[in-house]
Amino acid sequence: MTLVIGTDEAGYGPNLGPLVVAASAWRIAGARGDPETAFAAAGPFTGEAGRGPLWADSKTVYRAGAGFAALERGVQAALALARTPARDWQELAAALGTIGPEPGADRGWATLDSLALPRMAPPEACREAAAEAGAALAAAGLTLVGIVCRAIYPTEFNRLLDRGLNKSDILSRTTLDLAAGLRDRFGPGDAVVWCDRHGGRRSYAPLVARHFSVPLVQPLEETALRSVYSAPTAGLRIEFAVGGEARLPVALASMTAKYVRELAMAAFNDFWSARLPGLAPTAGYPVDARRWRIDAAPALDAAGIPAADLWRRV
Repeated sequence: MTLVIGTDEAGYGPNLGPLVVAASAWRIAGARGDPETAFAAAGPFTGEAGRGPLWADSKTVYRAGAGFAALERGVQAALALARTPARDWQELAAALGTIGPEPGADRGWATLDSLALPRMAPPEACREAAAEAGAALAAAGLTLVGIVCRAIYPTEFNRLLDRGLNKSDILSRTTLDLAAGLRDRFGPGDAVVWCDRHGGRRSYAPLVARHFSVPLVQPLEETALRSVYSAPTAGLRIEFAVGGEARLPVALASMTAKYVRELAMAAFNDFWSARLPGLAPTAGYPVDARRWRIDAAPALDAAGIPAADLWRRV
């Protein structure tokens, strides 16, 4: 068997809200050929006719505030396949891992505790999509075995910056921690890890060696589009590629990270809008984040929360 792990993030650029990194793990049964061929054989997944792709790059499924139901349908269907259904935030955290915020750092996410899921996707549509996808995956010799996620909120993010890391360091370390954890959990055997590119970084060999505890990592390619490495003694091949979301394991990680971030931002906006009626919501990206910071100042002052506690320094 071969283990295939796909990773991606959401919220790399915003000033408000968490950076979220996710990873999905899949098993390829027996001698099914290379991973690319195995996933291509599974074909597209759509769920009910006319609903669009079940799993794709999150920027395709959900853009400009539209498509949350489709995003949720894909993630909830995947959770059902991995036998970790999530009916609220607590169950989502139990299924995915550390999606926070960390204790003592709640600066506007308190309403997550009362969140019921799914929010917009009909539960029946999620179940139907899971059944269809599960049948196609089984026919192709593929099994979705796990999904994990890590959310880093502004307080922790800024603390890591103060320790000397930069934004790319935080992303790479978090990503490889998740991937190595899945490898440990679902190994042994050969493993292939597919990652979306981390900013402009080209060299990852020392990070791969450290996080996967392998003494020798061989760079196979380091170009503007791809960085590929092999750790033969560990049966590991890992690739960081521009446009990696075209691969199904990366696409599901992309959607999961986006789903968790959108839920967190919805809670954030609900929290602050309740304290300042008329406050327009924000997605947290730089231009609108600056607008929100100015508009929300009266509510922040009344709550005794410095804006800097909410503001990710990027």
